[in-house]
Amino acid sequence: MLKFSSTGMRCAAAALCAVLILPTVWFGRHTLATFHLLRSAYEAGAPDTSSIRPWMTLTYVADAYHVSVPGLLGILALPPVTNPDTNLRSAAQQSGVSPLQYVERVQRAVASLGSNEAANAAGVSSGWLAELNDQMLSALLIYGYPILALILLVGSIGLPLPDGAATGTAGSLVAQGHMSWMAAAATVVIASVTGDIVAYAVGYLIDREFLERHGHWIGYTRLRGARAQWLFAQWGLVTLFITRTFVSYLSSVASLFAGVSRYSLSKFVAVATVGRMIWAMLYLGLGYAIGADLDAATGFLSNLAGFLLCAMAVVVTALVAIMASGPR
Repeated sequence: MLKFSSTGMRCAAAALCAVLILPTVWFGRHTLATFHLLRSAYEAGAPDTSSIRPWMTLTYVADAYHVSVPGLLGILALPPVTNPDTNLRSAAQQSGVSPLQYVERVQRAVASLGSNEAANAAGVSSGWLAELNDQMLSALLIYGYPILALILLVGSIGLPLPDGAATGTAGSLVAQGHMSWMAAAATVVIASVTGDIVAYAVGYLIDREFLERHGHWIGYTRLRGARAQWLFAQWGLVTLFITRTFVSYLSSVASLFAGVSRYSLSKFVAVATVGRMIWAMLYLGLGYAIGADLDAATGFLSNLAGFLLCAMAVVVTALVAIMASGPR
């Protein structure tokens, strides 16, 4: 029975590893492509054009970036009779270049036509929360480190503040010589870990009886509480690390449940610190490389997170398959 179970585990792990290779390659290619487009858009002086993709038509690009179709056709050296509903992939084939190279041409064309407005396709944020976020980012440019620390501290606790955009903006300020890399990194890590500890403390101090009486408002039950405690006992390190790095928007929730589950505080702080250091380096580095327009980097960050998660899954399943095939 043991031999059968080990064989089954090995086969299942090997099959899962093989299946995960495809999305890993997909995310890897898209990560490189989105970063390439992001970089070329920044070099063209129009970061917003990083969202241009080969599937878009000439009309769509012209409308989204507020340029004229004839002007776009002229800069791209396309005949005036070209169908404006032609997508960029088809135009690239007619020009004999790759879709990626052609998108770069379109980025430069839009930049030369003087477009400085964001693409309509990206949407326009509104409301008090968006206004608050804008004010916080503006304050960051004026007051520097204290506002950066405040945004990261409160954002880690759970308030929806632009912690990623603030860290990227800090990276841009480092590139401009207005901030120190080490000071900015230390501020981000210390403030984030402090916020994580506060969220952990809230979960730890919540009375079990209170939670069982009123926790149903957030979907808590005794069974789910027991499962959460088991989850952190079995996979606590992985759960905490991933929510500090690749899916950081879940960090406050994970911190709360880590406290509720009475997860080891020393392990929590250690993993949170390492995860936040990686997260800080990623966002500061991105801001340093492309400037403060972090909205334009959304596609790159999403693809990068997907690639890293899939790559980790491939490594883990490969290790399981190897260990299961060892001597028994």
